[in-house]
Amino acid sequence: MEAFERTRFDAFDVVVVPFPYADRLAEKRRPALVISNRKLATHGVIWLAMITSAENEPWSSDVAIADLKRAGLPAPSVVRPAKVACIDPGRIDRRLGRLDKAAARNVGQILRRFLV
Repeated sequence: MEAFERTRFDAFDVVVVPFPYADRLAEKRRPALVISNRKLATHGVIWLAMITSAENEPWSSDVAIADLKRAGLPAPSVVRPAKVACIDPGRIDRRLGRLDKAAARNVGQILRRFLV
């Protein structure tokens, strides 16, 4: 059985992954937001959006995470929908929590703007 069949992740789950840098050949273990649904997982991949500290320089598309406890995050953070990665689900270390509904709706709206 493949890793993506053993562990299932839903859209808007907050997970820990080795997230790739956009500007160099390196990765950093960090929280990320699952932005794909289970239909994509049948191909053996998951799409993720970066989660970063709210202290970093903001981007216009950042979405604040209001419910840190639900998301499983220890410090003020934002989802950065402009930074996405495609990974094998087996590379996900663990699930931390889940994004609150309002933030999930905002992330979905921003992603739709980027994709169309």
